[in-house]
Amino acid sequence: MKFNKHSKSASFSMADSKKTLHKNLGFTATEQYKLLRANLNFTIPEDVKCPIIGVTSSMRGEGKSTTAINLSYVIAESGKRVLLIDGDLRIPSIAKKMSIESSPGLTDILVGPEAGQTGVLKARVLDNWYILPSGVLPPNPSELLGSRRMASTLKVLAEKFDYIIVDLPPVNLVSDALAISPLLTGMIVVVREDYTEKKELENSLRQLQLSNVNILGCVMNESKGDKRYYGKYKKYSNYYNDQTREA
Repeated sequence: MKFNKHSKSASFSMADSKKTLHKNLGFTATEQYKLLRANLNFTIPEDVKCPIIGVTSSMRGEGKSTTAINLSYVIAESGKRVLLIDGDLRIPSIAKKMSIESSPGLTDILVGPEAGQTGVLKARVLDNWYILPSGVLPPNPSELLGSRRMASTLKVLAEKFDYIIVDLPPVNLVSDALAISPLLTGMIVVVREDYTEKKELENSLRQLQLSNVNILGCVMNESKGDKRYYGKYKKYSNYYNDQTREA
């Protein structure tokens, strides 16, 4: 399998990503993604050269894809070479959110004559941040994600990157996330406040545990939190906003 060093740059639209990309979020949200990055660094064993992290949820609409985008971006922002893969081969959204073409992509690598020949799309925001979209939707996504071809693809890509983040379908809807789980370093489960049903979350965690998935933790989206906690950081928020306007 060959890695295309001259990968095609993605056509990135800042206007279409204002509610998606970490770069365009407010101070509080930005700091939370940085905190997630820091927590991930403490969670991953030091001997893992290239962690492959799956991002999933219990239900649709919990923000797993947005979390995967921002997590991969903020890791790349720290200087790491990062690949974001859209592994949701049923209802992919990474390409749409990032305003890039969905094909060629992952499925083209997995079913093509020679893995890796389609290259990897590169987002223009950061030089070390790459995106591999879903590709053409296949009739057998679960089988593809758990295949030997997927294992060999990730093995080769892991030699080229410091981190690989894989956006995956909700656990309670299809078995795709469980199928690929043996190939992952760990899984992050996204939860949306006032949306995710308790029984749905419990069921998804149970399925992951029964499949011996390494659950790295949960991410709470749209959390109201306690805004008083951020009061003492107001001066830092103002500084952040000033620097953003000057950039």
